[in-house]
Amino acid sequence: MTRQARIYTRKGDRGDTQLPGGQRVAKHAQRIECLGAVDELSACIGLASALLRESCAPAGAARLASHLSRIQSELSDLCADLAAPPRRKPHIAARHVTALERDIDLWTRRLPLLRSFILPGGGPAAACLHLARTICRRAERQVVRLAAQEPVGGTIVPYLNRLSDALFVAARYTAQLCSREERLASKA
Repeated sequence: MTRQARIYTRKGDRGDTQLPGGQRVAKHAQRIECLGAVDELSACIGLASALLRESCAPAGAARLASHLSRIQSELSDLCADLAAPPRRKPHIAARHVTALERDIDLWTRRLPLLRSFILPGGGPAAACLHLARTICRRAERQVVRLAAQEPVGGTIVPYLNRLSDALFVAARYTAQLCSREERLASKA
């Protein structure tokens, strides 16, 4: 039987935390804000994936859930890149941005042409992906703010930018997989 190390250390009780290099920073530091937003994003994608598996056609849902799982793994790697100074071989690279673009193209080909603004909705799983998109945009803004203050890996911002687009298209595709109507904005 495997024993887990103690979860609590009490080291953060004073309002600071330790980065991988050993440096202690305030929990309200911009880098920590970025890490928190990306963590929140990953959790929301996990919820969307669980809802997708419960409420949609098994075959399509499993394939999309697999893409979402890959994205969660990439977000974990992105956090590792964010937590440390930029390295020569970052975990997130241009190929990850390209993979998101392929996902976007694949899902878009299966969707009707977009002729109106989409309101978040389309069933629980799709709505959760719309929420993930907004969290992703916040994470991107946080990282851009950090990049104005100190070095950040060169592919992190493009990755988050493309991911928010991918989550929008994934939300639309999820509504289709789950046989849900997309909610269109009325033209005023």
